[in-house]
Amino acid sequence: MILEMKVPSPGESITEVEIAQWLVSDGDYVEKDQAIAEVDSDKATLELPAEVSGTITLKAEEGDAVAVGAVVCLIDTEGKGTATVKTEEAAPTVTPTATPEAAPAVEESSYAAQTPSPAARKIMSEKGITASEVKGTGKGGRITKNDAVKAVPSMGTKPDWGARDQKRSKLSMLRRRVAERLVEAKNETAMLTTFNEVDLSAVFKVRNENKDAFNAKHGVKLGFMSFFTKAVVRALQLYPDVNSMMDGDYKIAYDYCDISVAVSGPKGLMVPVVRNAELLTFAGIEQEISRLAVKAREGKITIDDMTGGTFTISNGGVFGSMLSTPIINPPQSGILGMHNIIQRPVAVDGKVEIRPMMYLALSYDHRIIDGRESVGFLVAVKEALEDPIALLMDGDFTKAFEL
Repeated sequence: MILEMKVPSPGESITEVEIAQWLVSDGDYVEKDQAIAEVDSDKATLELPAEVSGTITLKAEEGDAVAVGAVVCLIDTEGKGTATVKTEEAAPTVTPTATPEAAPAVEESSYAAQTPSPAARKIMSEKGITASEVKGTGKGGRITKNDAVKAVPSMGTKPDWGARDQKRSKLSMLRRRVAERLVEAKNETAMLTTFNEVDLSAVFKVRNENKDAFNAKHGVKLGFMSFFTKAVVRALQLYPDVNSMMDGDYKIAYDYCDISVAVSGPKGLMVPVVRNAELLTFAGIEQEISRLAVKAREGKITIDDMTGGTFTISNGGVFGSMLSTPIINPPQSGILGMHNIIQRPVAVDGKVEIRPMMYLALSYDHRIIDGRESVGFLVAVKEALEDPIALLMDGDFTKAFEL
């Protein structure tokens, strides 16, 4: 029996996917549920499992955009579990009878070497290069577009610049969608960024005193993200306009905090969501972020993991960023940028002390968030991080950490 495998729907709003990579070859025997391909949507990269066991025939190439529901391969369920090697009949031996036939090939090669392709001719014209200055690498010595791109106009003695190759590769559907959304955010929002700095001495102290017990009890490290997520949730509750978004002429306000956390995966930037962060403990936040980060690194993140979100936290500090202006993750209205922690001299009670300092950046949509709310929000985050026991743990870190 021949089974047609069709592209399943990855999500409600997705009508097309792209074949990112075939994990099997045409004619291979595949087992049921074996991953046979990776497909890109505009939100995530997903694996396509074989629906039955059998011999596979591919019906789409890598890089092809295919509609949801389209047939991408056939599986013959009567195929055997051993590889089938396709052999070709040997071509009959032809004994040359005369040598003059070689002459036209020489003439063709000579002609081709002097005849650039139309695309190459245009590039050479723009550079002011003649065919005699370019070495053709095409069939019969024909000058290709790539030859013309790499050709350098003669300016006396040609310098030896070494290899100057170029590689052209198509962006994945996910990366193209990320690019579109970033441009949309810049063009369609009144984006503004405000900055502040935070002294993380208190956070360091609390972490250092409790990290071992926290890890032993909860099986996860006590990182900075739980402190920042808790501080953001508190600030969102104090300034609810930051936890809202525009929908035409209306404002949609949320009474819950779904925090999107930007993480780097093998396919690019992913922004999974920590749901109802206002209900989670420090341990709950760290465990959820760890779970989502592992899924992103392993390429197993799903569209459901990244759908929604009312506010985003981006930690460029893990890559060494000192200061940046993060771009809003639409349709959200705000994003908090964390940066690297630097030991810097600061004035404390009239004295200069060395403290672990971090710059914070809040980018927000000025159409819906005014300066008072944006500055107040960032100050609230700063206050909570500089006094976490009082403002994030109700004065009892043992209870907050469930130790």
